[in-house]
Amino acid sequence: MQFNQLKRREFITLLGGAAAPSLLWRLAAHAQQAGKLPTIGLLGGDASAWTPWVASFTARLRELGWIEGRNMAIEYRWSEGRSERIAEVAAEFTRFNVNIIVTNDTSAPAVKQATSVIPIVFVLGNDPVGTGLVASLARPGGNVTGLSVQQTELVGKCLDLLRQALPRLHRLAVMANVGSSAPARSLREVETAARALGLDVASLEIRRAEDIAPAFAALNGRADALYVVQEALVVTHRTRIMTFALAARLPTIFNSREFVQAGALFSYGPDYPALFRRAAELVDKILHGTKPADIPVEQPTKFELVVNLSTAKALGLKIPESFLSLADEVIE
Repeated sequence: MQFNQLKRREFITLLGGAAAPSLLWRLAAHAQQAGKLPTIGLLGGDASAWTPWVASFTARLRELGWIEGRNMAIEYRWSEGRSERIAEVAAEFTRFNVNIIVTNDTSAPAVKQATSVIPIVFVLGNDPVGTGLVASLARPGGNVTGLSVQQTELVGKCLDLLRQALPRLHRLAVMANVGSSAPARSLREVETAARALGLDVASLEIRRAEDIAPAFAALNGRADALYVVQEALVVTHRTRIMTFALAARLPTIFNSREFVQAGALFSYGPDYPALFRRAAELVDKILHGTKPADIPVEQPTKFELVVNLSTAKALGLKIPESFLSLADEVIE
């Protein structure tokens, strides 16, 4: 009895502390939202990279009548490229019993493992059938659906563009996070496609941020350009990757314009904000009662080529006008 009374006094003292009102307010606010509002659990890779994409997502939700804080809530979490963090957030969202989880293909397998009940919408999906996320694109089955970038199908086009930009290309370095199944598969496909074009290939396999510097050190001038397979770890550490690539005077290609803004030579890939707007429409369908199993996985229809001419000049490259004429955007 004395022990229980002591614990009770300590608890009351804690509530009376300076931090208690803020803590209680947050707990009460969360309980109120979770109890009254449909809640979306959004698990992204890197907050800064996802900011413009999330803005497109929430803007489309507003157009569809879903106002954050009024008739729905969003719980934001970021993995920052750490696999252990993905599992933690997946478990957290399951405990909260959120209504829908929105995430990327890197995180989706762990989220799917954590729950077979909560609907999951993935954006930026890379080969969702091959990785087992869905049974098929037309009939995904289960509790998962979303948007597939089909990055593997972009490989041929990206390499073709790279050869147009760099006619003297002979040696290609390819960087990928082989700790994740989809990027590892993409790495092998890039290697195969590049060798079929007669290019010498040097693979830079990473699994964590600490592997980036040694990978560039091991490369030691054995490449004319760098192809980076895009996923959460790479997105989180894009500045570090670009710093090493520019120091090594390596023209670099990615699949989204955010990397071109960070110093890559060019990117070719889908319109990412458009994908997130479409993801909002899938979320709207699910909130209105449609089952994920009945929503086919969609593929992008719009792709864009973005070129950083400032990077080309810094690297001493003369980009052919024929290549520049293909660009949707040129950063001077």
